[in-house]
Amino acid sequence: MTELPLIGEAVAVAANPRLAGAKIGVVTFPGTLDDRDAARAVRLAGGTAVELWHGDTELGDVDAVVIPGGFSYGDYLRAGAIARFAPLMSKIIDAANSDAKLPVLGICNGFQILTESHLLPGSMIKNDHLKFLCRDQVLRVENNTTAWTLDYEAGQEITIPLKNQDGQYIADEKTLDALEAEGRVAFRYVGFNPNGSRRDIAGITNAAGNVVGLMPHPEHATEPGFGPESLDGIGGSDTDGLGFFTSVLTKIVGGDK
Repeated sequence: MTELPLIGEAVAVAANPRLAGAKIGVVTFPGTLDDRDAARAVRLAGGTAVELWHGDTELGDVDAVVIPGGFSYGDYLRAGAIARFAPLMSKIIDAANSDAKLPVLGICNGFQILTESHLLPGSMIKNDHLKFLCRDQVLRVENNTTAWTLDYEAGQEITIPLKNQDGQYIADEKTLDALEAEGRVAFRYVGFNPNGSRRDIAGITNAAGNVVGLMPHPEHATEPGFGPESLDGIGGSDTDGLGFFTSVLTKIVGGDK
């Protein structure tokens, strides 16, 4: 069934018609909230969004995967802990670790799922203030060589919406030191640490750069007029999140840096 455009839907901003052939899978778990937003971001970037269900046993021919935010399985055990054992996750784990290195982006609950599945190190616990927080958050791009950050500049500051309760990234000092030394901190909070994450870490990448997880929501900052403005003159525009999705599409069609 063809999905009807949302009110005010803009045409894709990508100018390269080759991008439309790139298929980005968007996974839905029970409790996922932002799958439609992620799919919309893929379309706005110029790609083709493919719906994936947590109970699927095959990935199909997708070129990359987005694991969106939400509260998979109600976070009843730990955030992302039950989703990690969904049938589709075993396929995603295998594909991400294969020679093909499938690009995978985990956003918020998706980031939690990536840590639970050991595609990324560390873990997520409740915010240090023990409250749910929703705000526009400035991030600094620390690594612009991953599949999901190619369209950013190293050191660039962007403004992305953030909404989480279990957003505090933790890891032992040895792991944190390794992430820093290997350039695997992908994003860092600027101006305010909203959840107590160690070393102000907002997102990380695996060693190969194909798997990235972050707590803020780039899919909510992809369209003019519907995203955050810069905060106190820091950060960029209300489309700062679009670069995640154009980056992976560019990577897929072979135009990566």
